[in-house]
Amino acid sequence: MPQENSDWQIRIRKVLDLERATGYDDRAATCGLEAFVRLQHPASIQWIEGYAAATPAARQSMIDDLIRSLSSDDVRAASQASSLPHEPDLTEPISRAHGIGSKRATLLAKLGLNTMEDLLMFFPHRLEDRTQVTRIGLLKDGMDVSVRGAVHAIQKVRMNRGMTLVKASIADGTGFLSAVWFNQPWVADQIKRGMMIDVFGHVERSYGELQMKSPIWEPEGMGVEIGRWVPVYPATEGITVKSIRSLIHKNLDRCLPGVRESLSTDMRSQFRLMSRREAVETIHRPQNPAAFERARRSLAFEEFFLLQLGLLRSSRSEVGRTHAANNGLLESFFAGLRFTLTAAQRGAIDEILSDLSKPVRMMRLLQGDVGSGKTLVALAAAIAVIDSGCQVAYMAPTEILAEQHALTFERMLSGLPVAVQILTGNTAGKTTINERIANGDVDLLVGTHALIQESVSFKDLGLVIIDEQHRFGVVQRSAIEEKGDRVDLLVMSATPIPRTITLTLYGEFDTSVLDEMPMGPRSIETQWIEASKRDALYEKIGRMLDEGRKGYVVLPLVEESEKVEANAAIQVANELTHRFPVHGVGLIHGRLASAEKAKAMEAFRDGETQLLVATTVIEVGIDVQDADFMVIEDADRFGLSQLHQLRGRIGRAGQPSWCFALADAGTEEGKERLAAFQEHLDGFAIAEEDLRIRGPGDLVGTQQHGYFTLLRAVDLMRDLDLMRRAREAAKAAYAQGISPELTDLIEQRFGEMIRWIRV
Repeated sequence: MPQENSDWQIRIRKVLDLERATGYDDRAATCGLEAFVRLQHPASIQWIEGYAAATPAARQSMIDDLIRSLSSDDVRAASQASSLPHEPDLTEPISRAHGIGSKRATLLAKLGLNTMEDLLMFFPHRLEDRTQVTRIGLLKDGMDVSVRGAVHAIQKVRMNRGMTLVKASIADGTGFLSAVWFNQPWVADQIKRGMMIDVFGHVERSYGELQMKSPIWEPEGMGVEIGRWVPVYPATEGITVKSIRSLIHKNLDRCLPGVRESLSTDMRSQFRLMSRREAVETIHRPQNPAAFERARRSLAFEEFFLLQLGLLRSSRSEVGRTHAANNGLLESFFAGLRFTLTAAQRGAIDEILSDLSKPVRMMRLLQGDVGSGKTLVALAAAIAVIDSGCQVAYMAPTEILAEQHALTFERMLSGLPVAVQILTGNTAGKTTINERIANGDVDLLVGTHALIQESVSFKDLGLVIIDEQHRFGVVQRSAIEEKGDRVDLLVMSATPIPRTITLTLYGEFDTSVLDEMPMGPRSIETQWIEASKRDALYEKIGRMLDEGRKGYVVLPLVEESEKVEANAAIQVANELTHRFPVHGVGLIHGRLASAEKAKAMEAFRDGETQLLVATTVIEVGIDVQDADFMVIEDADRFGLSQLHQLRGRIGRAGQPSWCFALADAGTEEGKERLAAFQEHLDGFAIAEEDLRIRGPGDLVGTQQHGYFTLLRAVDLMRDLDLMRRAREAAKAAYAQGISPELTDLIEQRFGEMIRWIRV
């Protein structure tokens, strides 16, 4: 018989007593009573299964049954029964998980969590040490600590505007600490004077006393949120880390039996890996950092191994065409330039020309920071292929960017026998244009996804250039390549990718890096400003406009709706027009017709308007040389790389410039992101900070189109050794043959990702 005074029984009894005292409202445990019992003693869960959805009377009956069972042999019998798990279907939608309704499922989808397996495989990215209890007398302003003490007094106060404040005074014999909760009136019903409780939070000195604002709390010794190493998960707006942790704990025991092994016993033994099921449970319920790290590396090895196997399976033929320049077009182009190429540009062009001269298909990734001169390198590649007698397709993600490139190319190629044509969804005279393309009368076709339409047929397509490649879907990229025979491929990215990622994901791609700026290092001062100081900021913007400067006000995508986004932009533009009536305020957003966008950009470029209100349509490719300031509204809604892309729209002539990130970040990750944006101007440093802060969830930019990398456990800043070992293991396994079961698993886990990489 289990001991009456075992630790887990004591913890459960404390919570059950509190649950009774608070009217069976399922708030005695912060993660919910079911999750708490699963965590403390899974064998007892049978007594309260479905507690969250039960009526108060039914809850009372469940708790009575559980209390009776704690001192009976039923616990042992239940424990034996629980050792025979059924296998759940992990492909079920996440809305069927305990504690998740339709609204919460929508929020979780933003994190890529759509199925039960997604939830199970959503791993924490770090641990927080809440194991050590600090005496109140030792507390200092700014500490994040756990405290245990008796509730000396508790009060509930109604504040202005309907806000409720609950304040508890906690004492431990060495001093007093005030715990303050805002708009959580139920806390006053749960915490009673004389109770011993544990709290965890940020200590600050306020109104002459030590306070914790909105701390996590639980009865003394419960050990769910306090008193242990607590996993910290990525979060998103509308759902907290604590909520995610609670949801995972509520569903972990139910889901674990469905976890299947993907690595052989011999391989796990060779590389000293945990079984997959053990690793998943350990990473969510780590006893210490060493156990957490071993579980993480076991799961990371598996992810690398499966991905590398998938890449080997999808390896393409490298047979290509030789492009021999015949007429000296490239030499004439270089001779006409009015500036000197950087050493990095010359090196990248030499690498590309070398590729084009060989009978091997070119697959090259050209990466470089905003303003590093990628477009010029791409144009040189295009001229070389055109000089060999073939056509080139240049695919851009937006109409604005495509039109700008077409104008730039026509200007730079004037005097050379190269026919440039623009083709977007709004281009007039498509029938005539398509005839010219099919006849070979168009040498360089610049456009958007319109290039992949069935009506577009090339006479001899030799090179495809994809600008900002992460902005396109898998089908779009495949379709443009299929319009030629063994076409060479040049993909470009202004988001610098750390070398470890490049090695992992672009194994078949050669890489050229532009790490110099044609104008030299940029001088852009970046400031993160609290939203409460908006008026002061716009007063400063007014002074800058009076000095003749011009710049952007950028708004985030408020919802997945261009209409809502456009309305928000119109409202802001009207407000700023009223505020700055003599300086000219322009507006550009996704719902404007192409002609209106072009007119707005031309007015801004010519100085007719000094302030351009814009949505993220300006993220890439907008080149207004004298724009020298930018305000990014609600900057915490943007990703770090996206913020950096936006900042790249100013200071393009090398002039001193200013970028203001206006935001009240509501999460720790948001604060880290904005702090990194303020500190770093170099794109490679930004990329590494982005990877460090949010993990590798969207390494190759496919999130915009609904595909997720699913590299949940990998830490690419530290796992280069694992990647290499997994690659060698994958090569050995591939040589011996892959089972159908493993093939299905690879397709399930990484199918979309692999198809993206291989485009």
